[in-house]
Amino acid sequence: MDISSSSFHQAHNKVSLLRRQPSFPVNSVSVIGFSLPQVTSPSLEKCRRKRSSSGFVRACVAMEEKKRTAIIRIGTRGSPLALAQAYETRAKLQAKHPELTEDGAIHIEIIKTTGDKILSQPLADIGGKGLFTKEIDEALINGHIDIAVHSMKDVPTYLPEKTILPCNLVREDVRDAFICLTAASLAELPAGSVVGTASLRRKSQILHKYPSLAVEENFRGNVQTRLSKLQGGKVHATLLALAGLKRLSMTENVASVLSLDEMLPAVAQGAIGIACRTEDDKMASYLASLNHEETRLAVACERAFLETLDGSCRTPIAGYAAKDEEGNCFFRGLVASPDGTRVLETSRKGPYVFEDMVKMGKDAGQELLSLAGPGFFGN
Repeated sequence: MDISSSSFHQAHNKVSLLRRQPSFPVNSVSVIGFSLPQVTSPSLEKCRRKRSSSGFVRACVAMEEKKRTAIIRIGTRGSPLALAQAYETRAKLQAKHPELTEDGAIHIEIIKTTGDKILSQPLADIGGKGLFTKEIDEALINGHIDIAVHSMKDVPTYLPEKTILPCNLVREDVRDAFICLTAASLAELPAGSVVGTASLRRKSQILHKYPSLAVEENFRGNVQTRLSKLQGGKVHATLLALAGLKRLSMTENVASVLSLDEMLPAVAQGAIGIACRTEDDKMASYLASLNHEETRLAVACERAFLETLDGSCRTPIAGYAAKDEEGNCFFRGLVASPDGTRVLETSRKGPYVFEDMVKMGKDAGQELLSLAGPGFFGN
């Protein structure tokens, strides 16, 4: 592991109070906006030590630089979960394409987003979901990176011009996990207990089913930060996406897993999306080899539902599409008032085909818009 990678992981180890960070093999990582130690290649140093003409040294340096040229530059956020998703993408690319297994063929570029920088305010107050993707999208459009790896639930329903998102990896478990040091479920929490979550979707569903509980809304930060806040007694319990805990190998912190009836997930929860530039046929070809079509169609259905509702971080919305035992698509959608006093739900069933599934999502959204009426979300 090179010096820059080691320094980055040491920094993350300091913020994790509940468990050691997972170890990932990082061949090439750089950080936009950070000053990291200079990395000297052993082969380059060996070359420099040779007693030879300056011309030979220059040739050796040129060979070293050529070796470092990445075939694919992956852009991602710097959180442990975002990095885990980038490493998963890299591993899948290398498994499919032998030329990408060469040292330095895939370079991971860490991009600090506005959403990562501002943790003191709710997302809705500082701009919403796009704050986790804006800087990465800009790096992609400007050619600084070749592909961008996103948690799909962070991606706005619109994509920036000159970009496409043609690939979804196989979806992880979509359910939410209950994390608590004193109780095994939400139902077991005493009245007045405080549940920490930055998600209005979770808040509204919790308060709808368990009105005796309280919710701390501005419970933000990466997984490790939220778990440390829980351990420090700032809240009595929290909910986290089970998919993220699985990718971080941190499921030992889970007290129980909520059923879909108890907590419908966020749109596209558990799905990883990979974007590239519109005209970049080479990257589009690489991504096509990774795409899991069943996941892509399910995510498209859910995002059509979200787009129809014009969902934002101020809107409690949940949606989930999946293939049933008969091979059809079954979709469930939900909207709620922020305080959880009203929850409206609907469902659809139809062919597991892109056009049909997008239509199902839109129809479900239109139905709930009609049922909710003006002023339902309190905006």
